[in-house]
Amino acid sequence: MIGPTDPLVAMTGDNIILPCQLDPARDAVDLTVEWSRRDLKPRFVHLKRDDAELVTQNTLYSRRTSLSVNKLKCGDISLKLSKVQVSDAGMYNCLVPEIGAETGMELVVGSVSSVVMEISKVKNEIFFKCKSNGWYPEPHVIWLNSQGNQITAESTNSAKGSDGLYTVSSTVTVNKRQTYSLTCRVQQKNINQTEEAHIHVSGDFYLVQCNPAVPITINLAVCLILIGTTVLLIWKCGQNKTKISKHDEDENKQHQTEKEGKLQRECEEKKRLEEELQINEEDLKHVRQTIEKVMEQKTFLKNQREKLHKLLQEDKAGMKEVMKKEKEIPILDKEKKMNKLVDKKTDLGKRIEVHDELLKMTEELMEGTENIIIQMTERKGKLEIDKEQIIKRLREKQKHERD
Repeated sequence: MIGPTDPLVAMTGDNIILPCQLDPARDAVDLTVEWSRRDLKPRFVHLKRDDAELVTQNTLYSRRTSLSVNKLKCGDISLKLSKVQVSDAGMYNCLVPEIGAETGMELVVGSVSSVVMEISKVKNEIFFKCKSNGWYPEPHVIWLNSQGNQITAESTNSAKGSDGLYTVSSTVTVNKRQTYSLTCRVQQKNINQTEEAHIHVSGDFYLVQCNPAVPITINLAVCLILIGTTVLLIWKCGQNKTKISKHDEDENKQHQTEKEGKLQRECEEKKRLEEELQINEEDLKHVRQTIEKVMEQKTFLKNQREKLHKLLQEDKAGMKEVMKKEKEIPILDKEKKMNKLVDKKTDLGKRIEVHDELLKMTEELMEGTENIIIQMTERKGKLEIDKEQIIKRLREKQKHERD
């Protein structure tokens, strides 16, 4: 029996294949196949006996497990588990009792979420708060400065919800009138997932009386998508290459009789195509999710740009009005009124500077967002073409088998 040696990793909501292959390959259609977890009662995740799939399975897995009849003919008794849940994490056992073939494997389930960073002011202190909901297993939060060095958090909290998912939050405090570039990183090494949020605030930002209609909350989901999703896709591609390389090595390891060898090659070729199709569909799913998230962020940034542009125009109009009043001040009241106008002019100048800087940052983020959309759309098109080709080859092979 051939099974995975390393833990399998799946994200909540995904579909995953738990691999289990008879070695040497043989027809398993008429054999009993048991998939179970010893920590559950009843323990059966999926049970196939006498060419029928029995209902003595744990209700946690109801309508979420299946075996492929076509794969059974090749000795592939892998279990497809749909819509993965946090409760699916654990040790699984694959058994064919008639021939005493058995193997075990571990499934690690993960859940990730984007990171939101907020700024708030209390008296003379500025608080940067980082928060993320919906993680599993429990993640770790670290703060980094612009040099990439870790800094100490004022407080970090983690809470597990009724759904089994974790919410984490962390806060750091900085002095006013300093320029800061901070990164909040939420990571879970067991599932190889990292999400980050970045923020840059200049010293002048703290001097401005903020318009109450514009809360000082900066959501940098674009950066999260760039880092989190791209890392995930790169990691997935690396995993896929490993699988294919391992398949090629295994294919050349054994020399069987001509009949068995032919069956083995046909089964492995079909299995390889099915694995390619599964990998392709998973990549397509993640690319589509990325495009959807980036499109949402593009809309958010567009609205933010319009608000900032309006504020900037109001500030400039206010500055023009102040300069006009300076020229119209009567000589008798000039010194007293001039001091008030100078203060207002200084405040407006700083507001213009900050709003202009934020507007430029928003424009840069919008440009980056547009580039991501273009890249992901191109990637989506290529994956869809690849999918059509794989399906075509699978249909040709199935037709050849029938003939």
